[in-house]
Amino acid sequence: MEKLDLKKQYKAYYNAKNKPELLIIEKAQFLSITGIGDPSGKVFSHKVQALYATAYAVKFLCKALNNDFVVAKLQGQWSFDENKHKGLSMEEASLKVPRSEWNYRIMIRMPEFVTREQLISAIQTVVTKKQIQLATDIEFYEMEEGKVVQMLHVGPFANEPETLKQIQEYMKTNNLKRNGLHHEIYLSDFNKIVPHKLKTILREPVK
Repeated sequence: MEKLDLKKQYKAYYNAKNKPELLIIEKAQFLSITGIGDPSGKVFSHKVQALYATAYAVKFLCKALNNDFVVAKLQGQWSFDENKHKGLSMEEASLKVPRSEWNYRIMIRMPEFVTREQLISAIQTVVTKKQIQLATDIEFYEMEEGKVVQMLHVGPFANEPETLKQIQEYMKTNNLKRNGLHHEIYLSDFNKIVPHKLKTILREPVK
């Protein structure tokens, strides 16, 4: 039985160039969990663990039905209180907004055949067998970003402002405005890859 690999099926979604580009992103569905706080903290790490455990539980349910798939890359949407931190550009926000104040939605994309009922069953399995209570906070999430500007960032997360500045300049040159939450796709496992080799797609919905 051949596994479905979303990275191969949706090549444009999981690839980015080392310069800003404009493209259209299709509607997709995800398992997701939300939170607020420092992504280097234990709470964030525990939520990532719960998300992956649930994604694999869904995978095994599907595999039993001859619908096996590769668990996709981790993603995240990031935002902050724009009333409190007014007028900050993307580049400035990443430098000036305290890490403890960032809101996030971390996500793993699911194949179209995965159902909400399968998610409910997977959550029950994770809570019962793995004792990961955080799994009960995981939800089904659909998103259609549409038009976006994106760029591949290579290197540590702390250097993202350099890439965000290029995206911002591209948007300004092409008269594009923000139209959604900052989005990152983690092509590298940041627990295994040294920081200067990390590859991350930075994506900004625009209009």
